[in-house]
Amino acid sequence: MEITEALGLVAAGVAAGTVNAVAGGGSLITFPALIAVGLPPVAANVTNSIAVSPGYLASVAGSRQDLPDRRTLLRLVPTAIVGAVAGCVLLLTTPERAFELVVPFLVLGAAGTLAFQDRLRLLVGHRPGAGPRRRALTRQGIVGLASVYGGYFGAALGVLLVAGLALVLDESLRRITAVKNLLSAVVGLVTVAVFAVFGPVNWAGVAVLAPATIVGGYAGARLARRLPPAVLKTVIVVFGTLIGLYLLYRALSG
Repeated sequence: MEITEALGLVAAGVAAGTVNAVAGGGSLITFPALIAVGLPPVAANVTNSIAVSPGYLASVAGSRQDLPDRRTLLRLVPTAIVGAVAGCVLLLTTPERAFELVVPFLVLGAAGTLAFQDRLRLLVGHRPGAGPRRRALTRQGIVGLASVYGGYFGAALGVLLVAGLALVLDESLRRITAVKNLLSAVVGLVTVAVFAVFGPVNWAGVAVLAPATIVGGYAGARLARRLPPAVLKTVIVVFGTLIGLYLLYRALSG
């Protein structure tokens, strides 16, 4: 790896860590950067998943003051672990093409869900008369599906989590963002454990990217805590829409 390529990966890592903490979707910065230095798509995807994981941990450190009660978290973390393992297995055993075509619509749907959050809350998990059991099952389903996606590809996982959790958690968007950071870190740790053993990892790329995502993740989490809720929501919706359109273009032109 040449010095210019390494510097490019460092810049991509800092930017991705910041974006992941604020809105999610930073992998769309680092994944193309790894492709640009010559890695094939699957190796770039696996390497990227491992490299950005430390940034998620830094995001948790930066937003830990906004996390809700432990009871809520302890119910969601096991689901995230199981879903992430399933996603990793899918990546390593099935063709990418079919999922590549679905991903753009998942991301665009997530951005739209967050944009129309207040109206949709009445339909999913917040319908008048909906009991706590139904809400709990809905939360588990959202976290499980998002974690499968995160284990498989991971880009815009934060967008999916924020959009889904905003429907079923009675918390501010800042607190939901903190939960998103924690669950993203859990998914990231699972991908590290699975791909380090079974995946075609380029460890030189990980060594360059990982420290940069830590710096960006912590800075982005601190930035997210200072943004007004309306601004944070707008950033996530706009960024998620751009990510979805980019993925759609990439899937159709591939």
